[in-house]
Amino acid sequence: MRTFQSGHYVQQDHYRSFQPNPINRAWVLDNMALIQLLGQADRELGRLDMYSDYIPNIDLFIRMHVLKEATQSSKIEGTQTNMEDALLEREDVALDKRDDWEEVQNYVAAMNQAVARLKKLPFSARLMRETHKTLLQGVRGKHKQPGAFRHSQNWIGGATINDAVFVPPVHTTIAELMGDIELFAHNDTQYFPELLKIALVHYQFETIHPFLDGNGRVGRLLITLYLVNKGILKQPVLYLSDFFERNRAHYYDNLMRVREKNDLLQWFKFFLVGVIETAKSSIATFDNILKLQKQVDGQIQTLGSRTANAQKVLRYLYQHPMIDAAKTGKVAEISPASAYKLVADLEQFGILKEITGGKRGKMYLFDAYLQLFR
Repeated sequence: MRTFQSGHYVQQDHYRSFQPNPINRAWVLDNMALIQLLGQADRELGRLDMYSDYIPNIDLFIRMHVLKEATQSSKIEGTQTNMEDALLEREDVALDKRDDWEEVQNYVAAMNQAVARLKKLPFSARLMRETHKTLLQGVRGKHKQPGAFRHSQNWIGGATINDAVFVPPVHTTIAELMGDIELFAHNDTQYFPELLKIALVHYQFETIHPFLDGNGRVGRLLITLYLVNKGILKQPVLYLSDFFERNRAHYYDNLMRVREKNDLLQWFKFFLVGVIETAKSSIATFDNILKLQKQVDGQIQTLGSRTANAQKVLRYLYQHPMIDAAKTGKVAEISPASAYKLVADLEQFGILKEITGGKRGKMYLFDAYLQLFR
């Protein structure tokens, strides 16, 4: 790592592009502070993975983790959708917010699809392209070659390429560079810790910037996909976008510091701190979910014959914590009158909170649950 060279600038017609060096090679880990941080990150990630094993019906709660990841990752790119907005149906979203809403929904779909595809397809350039295609389907980037590596030059920051903050490599080298990432990700002959591997893969991917649009979101998705693909996580429960969003300036500065000063060590430390903080936060969230679940289950037991219907509604709410009376009736398979009564009971318990303030078309939020993800 001491001799690491990130790459070099290449003079093009009227600008300079950055050509990164390949990463699939032998690495020597020789910094004790980093090794200590790596050990801590491994322990916290192991605790999170073990914890997720003991959560009953964990699939119910993963959806909300993905939704939070989608809103935070998209926020880094400038969208303004929050979690409440993301829970709305398309027709209930204001027209001026609909583009942002659709991008968040695409992120959720891309993550879910990619995790499912890992059962048959390894972590690969093909998986990245498929994920990118879903991410850009029908949204603002739909004309920027969804699912295909770029065939032209792009840049980061600045109104034109001449005043850009960073110019990625020319498109003719992308296939070779992405092939190098694949080889590195699956290189079992030269050991390198998996957390540092994905940290380096994320840096290299963002430096290559292989797509015309959506590189940041795909690059952040790759972190979770890699950890699941390598069996480090059994479930997709670690998402770093919230950490990156809260430390956005440091995130971008540390990526540029690698390119400009070959300071890979600082990027690794920043990444591992993100893993540690996020794993601890996720464990606390799961712990609070279990406490809330116990409290809510105790409350609905007093409903007598309506308890079973309340349980059906709560199962829905753990995946989608926004509901109205009509949806309640459909979920619990009860009459409209019974649905209104059940909603009133849940509101009286404080489980549901009315958020529209109108007399008709009332929407309710499982607010205590949603707060755990804010």
